Amino acid sequence: MSTQSPLILKTSTFSSDQPGYGQAKNYKLIKSVFLLCFLLSISPFLYAQKGKVNEDSIYIREHYSKIERMIPMRDGIKLFTAIYIPKDISASQKYPILLNRTPYNSAPYGETLFKTSLGPSMSFARDGFIVVYQDVRGKYMSEGGFEAYRPFIANKKSSKDTDESSDTFDTIEWLLKNIPDNNGRVGSWGISAPGYYATMTAVDAHSALKVASPQAPVTDWYMGDDRHHNGAFFLMGTFSFISSYGASRPVPTPKGTPPFSAYGTPDSYEFYKKLGPLKNVNEKIFKNENRIWNQLMEHESYDDFWQARTPVPYLKNIKPAMLVVGGWFDQEDLYGPLKTYGGIENNKPKSPNLLVMGPWIHGGWSRGTGESLGNIRFGSKTSSFYQTSIELPFFNHYLKDKQDPSLPKAYIFETGSNEWKKYDQWPPKNTVEKKLFLHANGKLSFEAPTVKTTSFDEYISDPAKPVPYTSEIRIIRGSDYMYEDQRFAASRPDVLVYESDVLKEDVTISGNVFANLFVSTTGTDADFVVKLIDVYPGDAPNNSPVNPSMKMGGFQLLIRGEVMRAKFRNSFSKPEAMVPNKVEHVKFDMQDAAHSFKKGHKIMIQVQSSWFPLVDRNPQKFVNIYKASEGDFQSAKHRIYTSGGNASYVGVRVVD
Repeated sequence: MSTQSPLILKTSTFSSDQPGYGQAKNYKLIKSVFLLCFLLSISPFLYAQKGKVNEDSIYIREHYSKIERMIPMRDGIKLFTAIYIPKDISASQKYPILLNRTPYNSAPYGETLFKTSLGPSMSFARDGFIVVYQDVRGKYMSEGGFEAYRPFIANKKSSKDTDESSDTFDTIEWLLKNIPDNNGRVGSWGISAPGYYATMTAVDAHSALKVASPQAPVTDWYMGDDRHHNGAFFLMGTFSFISSYGASRPVPTPKGTPPFSAYGTPDSYEFYKKLGPLKNVNEKIFKNENRIWNQLMEHESYDDFWQARTPVPYLKNIKPAMLVVGGWFDQEDLYGPLKTYGGIENNKPKSPNLLVMGPWIHGGWSRGTGESLGNIRFGSKTSSFYQTSIELPFFNHYLKDKQDPSLPKAYIFETGSNEWKKYDQWPPKNTVEKKLFLHANGKLSFEAPTVKTTSFDEYISDPAKPVPYTSEIRIIRGSDYMYEDQRFAASRPDVLVYESDVLKEDVTISGNVFANLFVSTTGTDADFVVKLIDVYPGDAPNNSPVNPSMKMGGFQLLIRGEVMRAKFRNSFSKPEAMVPNKVEHVKFDMQDAAHSFKKGHKIMIQVQSSWFPLVDRNPQKFVNIYKASEGDFQSAKHRIYTSGGNASYVGVRVVD
């Protein structure tokens, strides 16, 4: 793909789950000021990018023809499909097919209008592929009704039983028969929601599908992708995204519904506090007309509705070669690639199943060079390396019989050391599980507490004054919080801070991070947010690529942060009230990490009970939060226990 600026993208078709959304700030209230400042600061970059886009666009027009077709599915519904065909295709020069199925649109529409980039990157377009984009059922110019992550039907009994797997099968079958001089091989790819559709191409796959690459694939909207994490509702991103994504589309149309923009303030903290309980979204804004929002509000727990929408149980007998891709700083779908790769791997596939994790935000590997994020440098052009040394060679091997790139099972970028690591499994073999214990005096250590008496730290969590998720004033969530300095939170009285001694040697972690807390509360429900942080030494040199005056001494880099809604501590399907003042065990998955805490740095853990408005406020009362009223919200005192059998810790896998 080209590295075009998000300023070029149309706001009417731009969604929060698309790559680059975290950088888009094109809402009316802040648009003018943002554009002026942004253009002044990066005008040289934009000039270069415009030249690159023009160069790519010219190449595509000179080397490709475009046709548009309505491809019939087995139940008679027709799906809009844009097909870009190399002009030199012939009986002696055959090309494979690259398929991207998307709910975000296949624009531009019209056979005389061309995309400015084709394929996962422009290197694919220049190498030569038949590139196909398809609007999924019920979106944009395709017929039918849209279902967000349509459940897979394992035992189809008639042509009326359709799902994303069958729609893909029918599409591939049509393409093979109707696009002359294809070489009979198909590959699929997609980022975010299109990543989910790429996953589904591999379930009951067509025999011509030789390779699939789910990239940041949406895999479970409840457990860890986009809409919820461990039962906690991700308010800010969900509201802005679903305001467009869930809007009604009665008939096929090339135009999308613009996202909500009437915030009335540039400050999300102010807007969402004023909005009040979740039920007010429908009462004040959506008026029960947004179907997907209504579905979210109707399914607070991990019930059959959610369980039917994850592909993980069906990742069996996967036949295409798989390249699963994700980013360590992905603000939307870090969960997806890890669980998709793991789900396939657990079923011992006969075909290759590879995992690539780099230092990227959502979709960052598909644009830019990947040299830095915010104030953090990575020492190399990680995105460029991925595109040219991993992605294209992988597809070319399976679709064009080119040389096997001999990629490792897991190609992992280790932050901190800024090195690519090659492993024959993930997590790597040379790791041991260790526990970072929280000590009563604010210390953090791999040594267990030796205090004999009961010890704990406590804080008051007030829903009227929740802990903000960022120090910035912004109305759209963005991605900066994933690598933001956490000192703004450490100074709050409702955030507990535990810090190690200065490290005398590097401590490198690779694999799952999980929180194991022993807690009590004066309420009957609570959220617990745990953050794993790398604390830079006081004399750390400035290396910020965006702020030359930035002092990196004492910088608190967020490595992994996650939230758990305590009512789901024993079951995500059957919530249970907390017993006031009773010590309860709350354990949760914080996802994987690959990071080296360097000698001279410190390791820090922060614990808090709100992360607003990234995550909705917990009333701290056992109620259905989606139906809660303002009167249900209450302050509560939470305790984190740090001794004996109730010693809280964060588990990590340390490289031995």
